[in-house]
Amino acid sequence: MVSLKPREAPTIPDIRAILSEKIAGDWCGTAVAGNLSPMIHDLYDPAIAERAVARILSLSPGTAPLWGRMSATQMLAHCNVAYEMTFEPGRHRRPNAAVRLLLRLLVKPQAVGTEPYGHGARTAPQFIIRDDRNFERERDRLVAYVWQTVERGPAWFEGRTSDSFGPLTAVQWNNLLSKHLDHHLSQFGA
Repeated sequence: MVSLKPREAPTIPDIRAILSEKIAGDWCGTAVAGNLSPMIHDLYDPAIAERAVARILSLSPGTAPLWGRMSATQMLAHCNVAYEMTFEPGRHRRPNAAVRLLLRLLVKPQAVGTEPYGHGARTAPQFIIRDDRNFERERDRLVAYVWQTVERGPAWFEGRTSDSFGPLTAVQWNNLLSKHLDHHLSQFGA
């Protein structure tokens, strides 16, 4: 293990060495290339996607949340919205210019950064699922979206524009989708 003296700033190689040790044993065993956080999993990697899918498939309609008020079905539908916005342009209304500016300045750093989401964060209106949905349909859609992410790969995402956050790198897209999915699967103990 790399040891650092008190108040000595770590170098990038030091950080990479520390994180490579922390990543071992993580649910996915790897992080996105170029991303130094063990919290972010590379959803472009088929092995990582397979583990994410296994977590999704471990859920049932009766799985209770560890926090929050969503049902398992609502959570799956909620997670699907992020992929709908990514893969189905025009399906959801784009925020107006003033809201987009606020989102880019205030929300984007947290949304695409490496820090995990906290519990009880505010949710954009299009992500709030109030109606009843079919569990199997929402589960199968989410699994298909995870595999679609793998199939498209980082080249498809690089520079692609988010309606809320503007152009993002492939790493930022991965952070956004991976953190969101991991947050909600963890919410349900998966």
